[in-house]
Amino acid sequence: MKSYILVVEDSDEDFLILQRAFSKCCISLPVVRFSDGMGAAEYLLSAEEQQMDRYPCLILLDLNLPYMDGRSFLDWIKNKPVLKRIPVVVLTTSGNREDINECYRRGANSYLRKPQQFDDFLNVVQLIKQYWLEVSVMPFKMEPIA
Repeated sequence: MKSYILVVEDSDEDFLILQRAFSKCCISLPVVRFSDGMGAAEYLLSAEEQQMDRYPCLILLDLNLPYMDGRSFLDWIKNKPVLKRIPVVVLTTSGNREDINECYRRGANSYLRKPQQFDDFLNVVQLIKQYWLEVSVMPFKMEPIA
Protein backbone atom coordinates (compact mmCIF):
# COMPACT_ATOMS: atom_id res chain seq x y z
CA MET A 1 0.00 0.00 0.00
CA LYS A 2 1.38 3.40 -0.95
CA SER A 3 2.31 5.67 1.93
CA TYR A 4 1.33 9.30 2.24
CA ILE A 5 2.24 12.61 3.85
CA LEU A 6 0.09 13.86 6.71
CA VAL A 7 -0.20 17.65 6.84
CA VAL A 8 -1.60 19.31 9.95
CA GLU A 9 -2.23 22.89 8.85
CA ASP A 10 -5.18 25.15 9.69
CA SER A 11 -4.52 27.82 7.06
CA ASP A 12 -6.21 27.04 3.73
CA GLU A 13 -3.89 29.53 2.02
CA ASP A 14 -0.72 27.93 3.44
CA PHE A 15 -2.01 24.48 2.51
CA LEU A 16 -2.67 25.56 -1.09
CA ILE A 17 0.85 27.00 -1.30
CA LEU A 18 2.22 23.72 0.06
CA GLN A 19 0.25 21.70 -2.49
CA ARG A 20 1.53 23.94 -5.28
CA ALA A 21 5.10 23.47 -4.06
CA PHE A 22 4.60 19.68 -3.85
CA SER A 23 3.42 19.69 -7.46
CA LYS A 24 6.36 21.80 -8.68
CA CYS A 25 8.78 19.52 -6.78
CA CYS A 26 7.15 16.39 -8.27
CA ILE A 27 6.07 14.98 -4.92
CA SER A 28 3.44 12.51 -6.01
CA LEU A 29 2.63 10.90 -2.67
CA PRO A 30 -0.94 11.39 -1.55
CA VAL A 31 -1.49 14.10 1.05
CA VAL A 32 -3.94 13.75 3.92
CA ARG A 33 -4.73 17.04 5.64
CA PHE A 34 -6.21 17.95 8.99
CA SER A 35 -6.75 21.52 10.11
CA ASP A 36 -6.23 20.74 13.79
CA GLY A 37 -4.13 18.41 15.91
CA MET A 38 -7.15 16.68 17.43
CA GLY A 39 -8.44 15.47 14.05
CA ALA A 40 -4.99 14.22 13.07
CA ALA A 41 -4.58 12.43 16.42
CA GLU A 42 -7.99 10.75 16.12
CA TYR A 43 -7.17 9.62 12.57
CA LEU A 44 -3.80 8.16 13.58
CA LEU A 45 -5.27 6.54 16.68
CA SER A 46 -7.95 4.80 14.62
CA ALA A 47 -5.26 3.53 12.23
CA GLU A 48 -3.23 2.24 15.19
CA GLU A 49 -6.23 0.60 16.88
CA GLN A 50 -7.25 -1.14 13.66
CA GLN A 51 -3.62 -2.27 13.25
CA MET A 52 -3.54 -0.79 9.78
CA ASP A 53 -0.28 -1.09 7.89
CA ARG A 54 -0.81 2.40 6.59
CA TYR A 55 0.91 5.16 8.44
CA PRO A 56 2.22 8.38 6.95
CA CYS A 57 5.88 8.39 5.98
CA LEU A 58 6.10 11.99 7.18
CA ILE A 59 4.04 14.49 9.17
CA LEU A 60 4.30 18.22 8.44
CA LEU A 61 2.98 20.04 11.49
CA ASP A 62 2.04 23.67 12.03
CA LEU A 63 2.33 24.95 15.60
CA ASN A 64 -0.61 27.27 16.15
CA LEU A 65 -3.65 25.08 15.60
CA PRO A 66 -7.14 25.00 17.10
CA TYR A 67 -8.27 22.34 19.60
CA MET A 68 -4.89 20.61 19.93
CA ASP A 69 -1.93 22.79 18.99
CA GLY A 70 1.29 21.50 17.47
CA ARG A 71 3.08 21.27 20.82
CA SER A 72 0.34 19.14 22.34
CA PHE A 73 0.24 16.99 19.21
CA LEU A 74 3.98 16.37 19.55
CA ASP A 75 3.48 15.32 23.19
CA TRP A 76 0.67 13.01 22.15
CA ILE A 77 2.34 11.30 19.18
CA LYS A 78 5.76 10.89 20.80
CA ASN A 79 4.10 8.99 23.68
CA LYS A 80 2.56 6.37 21.37
CA PRO A 81 4.83 3.30 20.95
CA VAL A 82 4.18 2.80 17.22
CA LEU A 83 3.30 6.31 16.13
CA LYS A 84 6.34 7.95 17.71
CA ARG A 85 8.47 6.45 14.93
CA ILE A 86 6.78 8.63 12.29
CA PRO A 87 9.03 11.61 11.54
CA VAL A 88 7.39 14.92 12.48
CA VAL A 89 8.68 18.07 10.83
CA VAL A 90 7.38 21.29 12.32
CA LEU A 91 6.69 23.69 9.46
CA THR A 92 5.67 27.05 10.86
CA THR A 93 6.13 30.79 10.55
CA SER A 94 7.52 31.12 14.09
CA GLY A 95 11.21 31.76 14.48
CA ASN A 96 10.83 32.18 18.23
CA ARG A 97 13.75 30.48 19.99
CA GLU A 98 11.43 29.22 22.76
CA ASP A 99 9.15 27.56 20.19
CA ILE A 100 12.12 25.93 18.49
CA ASN A 101 13.60 24.58 21.73
CA GLU A 102 10.20 23.45 22.99
CA CYS A 103 9.43 21.50 19.82
CA TYR A 104 12.74 19.67 19.90
CA ARG A 105 12.27 18.95 23.60
CA ARG A 106 8.89 17.43 22.79
CA GLY A 107 10.38 15.19 20.09
CA ALA A 108 10.15 17.05 16.77
CA ASN A 109 12.46 15.50 14.19
CA SER A 110 13.04 18.85 12.48
CA TYR A 111 11.91 22.47 12.73
CA LEU A 112 11.55 24.55 9.57
CA ARG A 113 10.31 28.09 9.11
CA LYS A 114 7.88 28.84 6.30
CA PRO A 115 9.55 31.38 4.01
CA GLN A 116 7.48 34.37 2.90
CA GLN A 117 8.47 34.17 -0.78
CA PHE A 118 7.21 31.26 -2.90
CA ASP A 119 10.60 30.56 -4.51
CA ASP A 120 12.16 30.24 -1.06
CA PHE A 121 9.27 28.03 0.07
CA LEU A 122 9.83 25.89 -3.02
CA ASN A 123 13.47 25.43 -1.99
CA VAL A 124 12.38 24.30 1.49
CA VAL A 125 9.94 21.77 0.02
CA GLN A 126 12.63 20.49 -2.36
CA LEU A 127 14.94 19.94 0.62
CA ILE A 128 12.14 18.15 2.51
CA LYS A 129 11.67 15.90 -0.50
CA GLN A 130 15.37 15.17 -0.90
CA TYR A 131 16.07 14.47 2.75
CA TRP A 132 12.88 12.94 4.15
CA LEU A 133 11.54 11.18 1.04
CA GLU A 134 14.68 10.18 -0.86
CA VAL A 135 17.68 9.96 1.48
CA SER A 136 16.25 8.97 4.86
CA VAL A 137 15.25 5.39 5.51
CA MET A 138 11.73 5.38 6.94
CA PRO A 139 10.40 3.06 9.62
CA PHE A 140 7.26 2.16 7.66
CA LYS A 141 6.87 0.67 4.20
CA MET A 142 6.90 3.20 1.42
CA GLU A 143 6.86 2.99 -2.34
CA PRO A 144 9.46 5.02 -4.22
CA ILE A 145 8.50 8.48 -5.46
CA ALA A 146 7.57 8.51 -9.14
